[in-house]
Amino acid sequence: MSDDDAGATPSDFTRDLVRWSETLAGIARTGMGFTESLYERERYEEILHVAADIKAAADEALEVRREQDHFVQEWMESIGEGVPGYITPKVAVGAIVGDDEGRILLVKRPDSGVWLYPTGWADVGYSPSEVAVKEVREETGIECEPLRLLGVVDGQRMGFSRFGMYMLLFHCRAVGGDLAGHPLETADIGWFRADSLPEITAGVQWWGPMAFAAIAGEPMNASFDAPRDPVWRGDA
Repeated sequence: MSDDDAGATPSDFTRDLVRWSETLAGIARTGMGFTESLYERERYEEILHVAADIKAAADEALEVRREQDHFVQEWMESIGEGVPGYITPKVAVGAIVGDDEGRILLVKRPDSGVWLYPTGWADVGYSPSEVAVKEVREETGIECEPLRLLGVVDGQRMGFSRFGMYMLLFHCRAVGGDLAGHPLETADIGWFRADSLPEITAGVQWWGPMAFAAIAGEPMNASFDAPRDPVWRGDA
């Protein structure tokens, strides 16, 4: 074990286990989506079982109990053929919406009770900025105008997703509408200043400063996750 490995925390190692298992499963599912060889399909399915063992071990460390067969079944059911079978991260779109008073628009999630900026999965047929506008309108009743891309985030690397997911985060300006929370997707909504955010606001430590700087009109470049060194093992 290297000195760097010795300095890794259990949570860092568990997060890497999840990433490694999903990466192996993605390779195997993509291979099964393209190959016509029975032999290769059997080998890829065996890789899925190995990936499931790794993920089950990670879940055990997190005190989540799910059997290996559960993961294999989920992965097998999602295999397509050809290009649709090429496994890629899911894409979500988030909107940092500010108003003329320097406040941010947040929604309270009904399932978890945490507050966050409006966000949703990318929909086929919409551009990313159109998804941002649509999600804000649907979740809050507010009409907004996208101004710039704030960043592209690897949700699995950040630790708020247990599967491959990219978040495209847009800065938007409110231009109309009235607060009207979606009855199924929100438990509450509201405008908040930087010094009066709800007690349980998810991930605000990393997106908060960037969000309020954007709302204040400060110039900034779009952010992204720097490559790991080395890429595969990570920087633990």
